[in-house]
Amino acid sequence: MIPENAGPAAVIVLAAGAGTRMKSRTPKILHEIGGLSMVGHALRAARSVNPQRLAIVVRHERDLVEDHVSALDPQAVIVDQDDVPGTGRAVEAALQALDAELGLAGTVVVTYGDVPLLSGELLTELVATHERERNAVTVLTAVLEDATGYGRILRAEDGTVTGIREHKDSSGAERLIREVNSGIYAFDAAVLRDALAHVTTDNSQGEKYLTDVLGLARQAGGRVAAVVTADRWQVEGANDRVQLAALGAELNRRTVEAWMRAGVTVVDPSTTWIDSTVTLDEDVRLLPNTQLHGATAVARDAVVGPDTTLADVTVGEGATVIRTHGSGSVIGPRAAVGPFTYLRPGTVLGEKGKIGAFYETKNVTIGRGSKLSHLGYAGDAEIGEDTNIGCGNITANYDGEKKHRTVIGSGVRTGSNTVFVAPVTVGDGAYSGAGAVIRKDVPAGALALSVAAQRNAEGWVPAHRPGTRSAELAQAATNDSSSTPASTEEGK
Repeated sequence: MIPENAGPAAVIVLAAGAGTRMKSRTPKILHEIGGLSMVGHALRAARSVNPQRLAIVVRHERDLVEDHVSALDPQAVIVDQDDVPGTGRAVEAALQALDAELGLAGTVVVTYGDVPLLSGELLTELVATHERERNAVTVLTAVLEDATGYGRILRAEDGTVTGIREHKDSSGAERLIREVNSGIYAFDAAVLRDALAHVTTDNSQGEKYLTDVLGLARQAGGRVAAVVTADRWQVEGANDRVQLAALGAELNRRTVEAWMRAGVTVVDPSTTWIDSTVTLDEDVRLLPNTQLHGATAVARDAVVGPDTTLADVTVGEGATVIRTHGSGSVIGPRAAVGPFTYLRPGTVLGEKGKIGAFYETKNVTIGRGSKLSHLGYAGDAEIGEDTNIGCGNITANYDGEKKHRTVIGSGVRTGSNTVFVAPVTVGDGAYSGAGAVIRKDVPAGALALSVAAQRNAEGWVPAHRPGTRSAELAQAATNDSSSTPASTEEGK
């Protein structure tokens, strides 16, 4: 049963091309911009018009593409294009697959897997215009300053579209036309079905062209019209890495601008990169050279940057994250991280906690108000509340075969250069002395020491390092020390 708010009968995404100009072992449509593959962006736009069915036509690296698409959109119908080349044949294969399941009637939208900036809003406008005007075909077009290489839109005096002329087949006058075909269409399903049955491969390329449908639809008395977009980026595809980079930069510019208009302060938009999957609250402040990737979410009044990269990190309200590289971590409200901090997956920092300079963490939970201020490593550990971990502390969690866990209670104070040899537990309120190596559990409130008596081997440097600067200074200091009592005596 079709839901009441259903959109077009189907959206067909064409994604069968090899993309050889990308020069990559990765299929073209799987290359990413803004934290999502190009086909991921295409699927997101397609779903935004709420189609009754969504199909994607594949061929090159079929299994790899299918796995990726199925992970993004399990309801999408995967359709294989056969040996007959051309966009017309690709659409025909999708129609046949969808007809076998549903029997399509109504509007069918055709788009592409390598047009990542196409928006759901523009697709919605295309469908609305198509259905309001009762067109047989509605083509999405754009007006370019330089239309070289693009198919030109030919129009009748009443403004309807009479056809599309490929650049290589265009006359001199037709090449002056700046309105070009995007290759994105809305069709009446019955018109499309009938026309494709009559499209042949009798052309110089030996392909079944989708553009031939427009002429056949018009010959049959159908109305062919266009929706013109002033935003050329929405119909731009990426055939090589130069175009991919340009699309990525434009997507990021739009993303950053949208967040600024939503109440986020971005100090330097030109050095700030935000994936399309990131979420930000009002009054977040992003400083220069910040990159936010994946499912990163930043709460109100938090400050991130400068020189910070976060992937799949949750940043709590009012937290600060400075010169940090982090992934798969949670930073609590009003907590502080950085500078020069490395948060590895599984790091959870509690409210008002601190992970400071030159610290690395992994798979560790740090309680409210606890501080790991500088020069250390905490991995596979649990640290309670209001604990202060001294400078140079590390958890020795790996015995060469297995990882082990360290548990440190609340209100603990550890001396500099303490090493916790896991598995080990330190009770609430315990202390450790500087340089302690904690190999056994420490009871609550105890002071853990592992200090050997200090022994000074006097005269070792002059004896064992003769001729060095250190030996010279040591000898001079010894001579001065031995001469001081005599000088004192002489002064009496």
